[in-house]
Amino acid sequence: MQKLLGQVRRCVEDYRMIDAGDTVAVGVSGGKDSLVTLTALARLRAFYPIPFTVHAITLETGTPGMCFDAVADLCRQLDVPYTRIQVPVYDIVFNERKEKNPCSLCAKLRRGSLNTALTDLGIRKIALGHHYDDAIETLLMNLLFEGRIGCFQPVTYLDRTGITQIRPLLYCREEDIRRAAQRLRLPVVHNPCPANGHSRRQEVKELISGLEGRYPDIKQKLFGSLQR
Repeated sequence: MQKLLGQVRRCVEDYRMIDAGDTVAVGVSGGKDSLVTLTALARLRAFYPIPFTVHAITLETGTPGMCFDAVADLCRQLDVPYTRIQVPVYDIVFNERKEKNPCSLCAKLRRGSLNTALTDLGIRKIALGHHYDDAIETLLMNLLFEGRIGCFQPVTYLDRTGITQIRPLLYCREEDIRRAAQRLRLPVVHNPCPANGHSRRQEVKELISGLEGRYPDIKQKLFGSLQR
């Protein structure tokens, strides 16, 4: 966790993600990435020279079998306010619309609900759990499936909502995040979504894994190209 905290602090400073007095929301899906983001920012808050506060938000999408009570316990341990919002995303995507490719609509609905929640709470900055590997995968997904070169930014200002998105895990590798979540015994919530593990992102993840066998430094080169 100390290694990750160092990477998070360096990323926050490199891209000036946090200003004095900010309340930074963390979108907590229950996955390892969002829980590590929450834990890292809660710990960074204690010693970072710029004062800020943290507020956790979970959209409970109605996916059967998902329970966030243990996440609520973690927030109490971290002394972080926790807001849980009920949104019928699962019902809309799978029961009403019966989407064959559900990920796009699901992401759109969750994004809109999250922005509404932030506005209602008066919060204008949110930390997302995208990490080093996510950035590389997104670059290749855009190239292979959409025919364009692009990726999300470390800091993104959304004009229509006035909300700023930050990605403080951008320097952190997924394998380190997974190990940290295990060692800290974070209450990862299993996602039983029918599309989980069968997405285009999973295809690209497997493609990169196969290429690493022949080109061990492929991730460093791709991430370096994004930074440049």
